[in-house]
Amino acid sequence: MSVFKPGLTLDSLNKLSTNTMVSHLGIEFISINDDSISAKMPVDNRTQQPLGLLHGGASVTLAETLGNITTNCCIDRNTQYCVGLEINANHVKSAKEGYVYGTTKPLHIGKKTHVWEIRILNEIQELVCISRITMAIIDKR
Repeated sequence: MSVFKPGLTLDSLNKLSTNTMVSHLGIEFISINDDSISAKMPVDNRTQQPLGLLHGGASVTLAETLGNITTNCCIDRNTQYCVGLEINANHVKSAKEGYVYGTTKPLHIGKKTHVWEIRILNEIQELVCISRITMAIIDKR
């Protein structure tokens, strides 16, 4: 059984990101499963630091994007919204080219907070970054 609200599509997720930091960095949603969403991000001039390596901030942006979108897909957006409360990231391997792939999985789905783990892998499935984000769910007034 899916943790997400019905009607979720890759097309709707990618359209939601038009003209945002997400589209500026080339992040594209590529997979939806019952409890996870995956996206890819290019390692190029938009996401590299001056030495040509994937910028840690770009990895965190991919992780926060996935944590935010998954929470948004679980809540009633007519009555609630979500914001990032805390994020951490361990950068364990560098990437110089190609794409990195992030997948988020729930660690906790509560009424007022969600905690998601995001694993970012390179093209040969090596762990580049492991991140955890806590999302606060707020009732609209």
